[in-house]
Order: sequence, then structure tokens, then C-alpha cells
Amino acid sequence: MNPQKTAVVLIEYQNDFTSPGGSLHEAVKGVMESTNMLKNSLDLVQKAREAGAVIVHSPISFQEGYFEITRHPYGILKGVVDSKSFRKGSWGVDIIDSMAPQPGDIILEGKRGLDAFASTNLDFILRSKGIETIALGGFLTNCCVESTMRSGYEKGFEVITLTDCTATLSEEEQAFACAKNFPMFSKPMTHGQFLDELTGEVVGEVETRGYSA
Repeated sequence: MNPQKTAVVLIEYQNDFTSPGGSLHEAVKGVMESTNMLKNSLDLVQKAREAGAVIVHSPISFQEGYFEITRHPYGILKGVVDSKSFRKGSWGVDIIDSMAPQPGDIILEGKRGLDAFASTNLDFILRSKGIETIALGGFLTNCCVESTMRSGYEKGFEVITLTDCTATLSEEEQAFACAKNFPMFSKPMTHGQFLDELTGEVVGEVETRGYSA
């Protein structure tokens, strides 16, 4: 794996998900703890950045009133609206301090739905930088991560899903997505396995709990 042709795409590491007091934190807290996803993600980003991989942050945000989406949302977006999550100008929409973008990182603008490709210029950015491999982590495992995975696969990228850098609403959903859906459209790996391939070094400093296909 060539670090210069690899991007790590970090999906919605925002306070509403990641931090106590966030509007959706309690819903994902259990799986975050079981996969050790935040600590693993910190290790992932530090070592991938040092190796020369591109780091892409993909936050989601909405105006107060959620005018960017249908007046009658349903499914996951209804949950976002009902919980008043990811509102521009709020603490909840901010990327968690420990994962804050660093100089040279890319911050996507315009994500208003599930797929990080759909309403952003992610595809243009990746192709303009010669990226061939994308590694995905974040929230929710079976929603935005999975939607982005499928699009990346269809667009011809080599897609890695980082099973221990993801979290969703239940252990059942996490296990099913990692074991059944991820292998159809990606190469599921723990972050340690990914870093091992990226750097050629054995990674063992951070516990790599999680789900492997």
C-alpha cells in the first residue's frame, strides 16, 4: 500500500457523537467503548499522517431549521432533526478536539446526507491528489460509513473499512455490518492491520479490539 496514494476519511467525529453531552453520544457510547474506536482512531490518524497518507475530515452540518433537507424527513435524518443534532454554530457540530484537523488535512464542506461523496467534492479531491485507496472510519458504521464505502467501491477506489474505528447504535448492528456488508464492498481491517500494510511495521501499541470479517 502506497501512503502517497492513500487517504483516511474520517466521518463525523463530531461532539454530538463522540463526546459526553452530545445529542447522540449515549446512543453510540456502548459500541464506541466495545470497539475502543476513539483511542484507535487517534492512533490511526497520527501514524497514517506521519506515513504520508492524506487525512480527510468529513463532518455533517445543517442550518438551524434543517432547511437543506425535506420538510418531512424520515429514517436516520428524522432522528437527526428530532435530536437537534449537527446544527451550525453549535458545540455539537464541532470535530472533537482530540481529532482536530491539522495543517495539511482536508476538511470536506457540504455534507448534508449519508454518503460523503454525494454532496461534497470528495471524488474530485481524491482523484486530483492521485488517491487510489481510501480507509474509512467514523459514524455510523451501518449508515454514513457504509454509504460512503459503497460509493467508493462503485467509483473504483480500493476501499478499506476500519472495523475498530467505527461505531453504531448496537452491538448487533455493528457485528452484522462488519461481518456481512463490509466484505462485499471493501476490505475490512482493524486499524492495526491497516497501519501494518501502510507502513510495513507491526502495530501493537494500541489495543485493536473490534470486529474482523
